[in-house]
Amino acid sequence: MKLTSKTWCFLGMIPFIALAACSKKAGDAQARSADARIEIRVLNYLDLTSANSADEISRVWEAFDKANPDIRVIREDLFNEPFHNKVEAYAAAGQLPDVLYAWPSGRSTTLHTQKLLKDLSPLVQGEGSLVTEFLPLALEPASQGGGYMAILPRAVTSTHAFYINTEVLVDAGLMPAQTYDELKAQVPVLKAKGYDTVLMANQESWVMQSCLFSLVAGRFCGEGWEQRILAGTAKFTDPDFLNALAFIKTMYADGVLSQATLSTDYGSVVGQFGTNKGAYLIDGDWRVGAFITDKSTGQAVISPERQEKIRITVFPNIPGAKLNQSTSGILGTGWGMNANIERGSAKEAAAWRLIKWLSGKEIQTWLLETGSIATPTISTIDANSLSMEPMQKAISNLGTQYTAATAVIDGVFHSDVFNPLNDGLQELGLGSKTPDQVAREVQQAFDNWKNANR
Repeated sequence: MKLTSKTWCFLGMIPFIALAACSKKAGDAQARSADARIEIRVLNYLDLTSANSADEISRVWEAFDKANPDIRVIREDLFNEPFHNKVEAYAAAGQLPDVLYAWPSGRSTTLHTQKLLKDLSPLVQGEGSLVTEFLPLALEPASQGGGYMAILPRAVTSTHAFYINTEVLVDAGLMPAQTYDELKAQVPVLKAKGYDTVLMANQESWVMQSCLFSLVAGRFCGEGWEQRILAGTAKFTDPDFLNALAFIKTMYADGVLSQATLSTDYGSVVGQFGTNKGAYLIDGDWRVGAFITDKSTGQAVISPERQEKIRITVFPNIPGAKLNQSTSGILGTGWGMNANIERGSAKEAAAWRLIKWLSGKEIQTWLLETGSIATPTISTIDANSLSMEPMQKAISNLGTQYTAATAVIDGVFHSDVFNPLNDGLQELGLGSKTPDQVAREVQQAFDNWKNANR
């Protein structure tokens, strides 16, 4: 049979048709594979302006994606109040993500009290190695707001740390204050040299309560004071708590804290301390991560050489306090799972795989190296073997600087109680309310909360 030119043309196209058909089948298979991935929605707490935030994307999230091609993570990054506001909005709408960053109580009260997070205990118990690898406190259900293991914590946190810039003090001819009276006496000397005494980011109302007042309340009221209030054997209007409030007012009156701190936001205070605007900084132990070298840029707010001149301890001894050389401590943040995820489902298994990764030894070691945590909950991490900058080493030794850790107020009481206190502490600084007024308002808020939850 004679083949025409059209026939030859058709025969010549057969390989390309076959190739196209194969490509289509491969594409369809790939699409089906992608569709088969388990989708996990995540709400992440991330300050995109902080050192090593870019490193987190690659070290944490991209690494998980690469190792788990069967899981598709859809991540939302938020920080500070926008994060907490979004959590509350999701909770109210019944649309919590599958996995989310959370506090063991306090700022995540809604998640705990409404039991919106799944109890992770069965999953932890199913992983025998986790039980022995984590510190007992991290796996203690009573340490979390709902009385069950809603999150797998990644750190034990001191919400108070007293950062000392000895470079500033030396320039003013001073030594680190050991008592509050010494600190007060340094105010005019530092002012004459153009320095503030204590820097704080008190524009956000949680900072004073969490990073200083919880410590002050513990020192004036003694260990276990919060349990006495919860039990009804003590009140916020008692003399000890009033004295703690009065001490905060005294700090402003003495100039140890300036009213300017009330307009200082949480981001700005890092630059202030880093550029020697003040001799001391009050913040949490986690704040070290803001000062060290950002691996993505090679830059640090405080260079490793200058970090040698930064000491980290706890607030000086307070005259008249029942307790000194103390801090305010709490179980750290971690990751939880939406309680609506079906037990035993493929989605639960995928979400648990992500939580284990986010809370595991590799990530906790990385968090320790980057200054994001000071005391990991995994006991097998050897901090001394890690390459860390001077401020990281200093914060890792913070535990040797205090003899007691008292309650963090927003880690014990409901937001209906600590929010009025947060506002009252700011009003003390502004001079618009007295300690007695603040105490009575907080006690009333506590009574209202207790009556509503009988």
